[in-house]
Amino acid sequence: MSVQSIERAFTLLRALAVGPAGVTDLAEKVELPKSTVARLLSALETEGAVTQDEVGGDYRLGEGLIDIAGATQPGRNLVATARPHLLDLMERSGETAGISVPDGRDMYYLDHANAEGEVQVRDWTGESCPIHAVPSGLVVMAYWSDAKLDALLRSDLARTTSWTVTDPDQIRERIEQIRSLGYAWGYEEFAEGINSIAAPVIEADGTVESAVHIHGPAYRFPDPERTHDLGILVMETAASIAEHLAAD
Repeated sequence: MSVQSIERAFTLLRALAVGPAGVTDLAEKVELPKSTVARLLSALETEGAVTQDEVGGDYRLGEGLIDIAGATQPGRNLVATARPHLLDLMERSGETAGISVPDGRDMYYLDHANAEGEVQVRDWTGESCPIHAVPSGLVVMAYWSDAKLDALLRSDLARTTSWTVTDPDQIRERIEQIRSLGYAWGYEEFAEGINSIAAPVIEADGTVESAVHIHGPAYRFPDPERTHDLGILVMETAASIAEHLAAD
């Protein structure tokens, strides 16, 4: 492979680090011919640096590259550990499953396993959202100290839809419910037309540094008869991820 090809390959990888994309979108982002992008993606896929969700579908960073990146950091690679569990959760729920981590006052989406269907929901991989506006953020907040929670609730909380809960007392009530139930629902609070459910990944030392969620179109998700069952399912997935993290 020539130096130019290596440079172009890294350009593609940087573009995919933002989130999954198809050949056409990538070609536009990196300003290269589609034929060149397709050829480079094929070579990267052979080496496990990228993977394609399905034939003709989007590409995302592959486990081979994630493993290499993880080896440069002390500790575990959360994405590589969580990925098979997200795929299983997606298959069992029939909806898109994802994992995110707190980043200051936001939740940062690390990865998603996208469910197939007539209606495709947006993939937020590589993006952030206000921590109080999503169930994944609320379940993380449920494990914060009172001082840390109070500091957030005293600040101005962003409203991303008309359903975003910003009242400190209401958020405190939800936090107490989460501590009792172990999971949280969100109904169009971050994005209109999208409902979601999340559970915390409780690590061996009792801390929570990530959360697992499912989200889907509000018109059909959730089935009212499955709300608690989905809560149990997400909690089981979060517990499985925590177990594998502890074993790494």
